[in-house]
Amino acid sequence: MSVEKVTVPAKRKSSGWAGQLMQLAGIVAAVFIAKGALAEPFYVPSGSMEPTLLIGDALLASKFPYGYGTSSLPIQINLPETGRVFAETPKQGDVVVFRWPGDRSQAWVKRVVGLPGDRIQMRQGQLFINDRPAELKPDGVGAAEDDNGGSEPAYRYVETLPNGVKHLIFKMRDNGPLDNTQEVTVPAGHLFVLGDNRDNSADSRVPLRSGGVGLLPVDNLVGRADAVLGSWDLGMRGQPVWTWLSGFRLARFFTAVR
Repeated sequence: MSVEKVTVPAKRKSSGWAGQLMQLAGIVAAVFIAKGALAEPFYVPSGSMEPTLLIGDALLASKFPYGYGTSSLPIQINLPETGRVFAETPKQGDVVVFRWPGDRSQAWVKRVVGLPGDRIQMRQGQLFINDRPAELKPDGVGAAEDDNGGSEPAYRYVETLPNGVKHLIFKMRDNGPLDNTQEVTVPAGHLFVLGDNRDNSADSRVPLRSGGVGLLPVDNLVGRADAVLGSWDLGMRGQPVWTWLSGFRLARFFTAVR
């Protein structure tokens, strides 16, 4: 009696590897799509948004609140602006991540205070929107960090915008160079943004040619900063490596941005 042998292990192995590769490609594609359509993490490298955001915070920016444009893509490529789909205008007080108009490869974060048609002016360090002052209530003294891990005292205030949104700001000095500005009317398709650290922020008070934001085009929006995923004190870089774990700011993990 003869026995017929059938061997196809090589083919099965090949098809098995192909299936695994297809599965991996599907996972990568799903992550890429989610990153592009839902949310994306960003890192805070400067103190311009203190005390709301600290140097070393890892942010999560939600993309769907303002719709989608070329700035929403998870990789920055040069494409002509074609407007936004499902577009929504940010609200006063929203903290937004956007592509800096001077170099769209850079992602910046600021707070929206002026919408199209609003008249914005700083008077002696106080924000005025359509001739209405944003209320300032003293809230003690904080410490404003610098990029090298040092800090200096800063007066802390609770600022209340005309729509009722409250948030903290820092003022390190009186009569700063950006404390008094000309009134600006925000044109259509643009926003006026400020850093919460009012004496250390190149924002809409500073023209683009001088390294600021100027009036921010809505098309440059990436998304709304909704949460701090984690935070690490960059000042620990100058300390022994075995102490670095103590630099994690656990109290800031998974907290909302306000």
